[in-house]
Amino acid sequence: MTLKKVLTVAGSDSGAGAGIQADLKTFAAMGVYGLSALTAVTAQNTVGVSGVHAIPPEFVARQIEALFEDIEIAAVKTGMLANTGIIEATCKQLTRFNAHNVVVDPVMIATSGDLLMDERVENVLWAFRNRLLPMAHIVTPNIPEAEILTGREITGIDDMKAAAIDLQSLGVPNVVIKGGHLDNGDTVVDLLFDGNGFSEFIGKRIPTRNTHGTGCTFAAAVAAGLALDRDIREAVGDAKRYVSYALEQSYSIGRGGGPPNHFAGFARWGDDR
Repeated sequence: MTLKKVLTVAGSDSGAGAGIQADLKTFAAMGVYGLSALTAVTAQNTVGVSGVHAIPPEFVARQIEALFEDIEIAAVKTGMLANTGIIEATCKQLTRFNAHNVVVDPVMIATSGDLLMDERVENVLWAFRNRLLPMAHIVTPNIPEAEILTGREITGIDDMKAAAIDLQSLGVPNVVIKGGHLDNGDTVVDLLFDGNGFSEFIGKRIPTRNTHGTGCTFAAAVAAGLALDRDIREAVGDAKRYVSYALEQSYSIGRGGGPPNHFAGFARWGDDR
């Protein structure tokens, strides 16, 4: 099998639980080769984010250009895009190179609750809705992110379905809304809308505080699955199982919530690939 290459366009997490670092770990565990274009540097640990320094948009563009000019890229995952300039630069290059299988993780707020944008939220939201989502193959918000993107309060499955329809109307053909923030007892329901119908992915809630970077990890796993020619339901299902297993084997690395263990299932996922 030809080695598939997957690009992440995202920010750096100095604690290495989320962002570029989580994406590259996930790509390696899923059996694809990870590439990266850095959009921001953060000063953060397991307790919180103490600083965000955005990379100039023109240099974000240059990184993406350098990779596409040399390497055949099977999928792209976007994460932290801190301002409209970076979003515009990213969209321009992905359009220029006709990028396939674009997975948008609309990273706006860290697990700690810290805002990850250096520009007015309204401006960034406009760019997300009108520039980035129409060129995406799938968007993967959690409940708070879906609420921000749609302006809709989400308290149950019916609200998730309505929000998914709202997001799909913006031009993205597939929407996954992750249900971890809903109180469903011992289960977590993630919802996929593909424009034709809904699919529910039900898993057990993992009792751990080590959830830092799970959104990045999930989206990166979806991108890897698409690069490996899985259909959208299979890619989402694989990603959910991968994240659940990584959470079961998660560990604490500091005083706050730690990351999932990206390589806990390495043998399992490596054998599958």
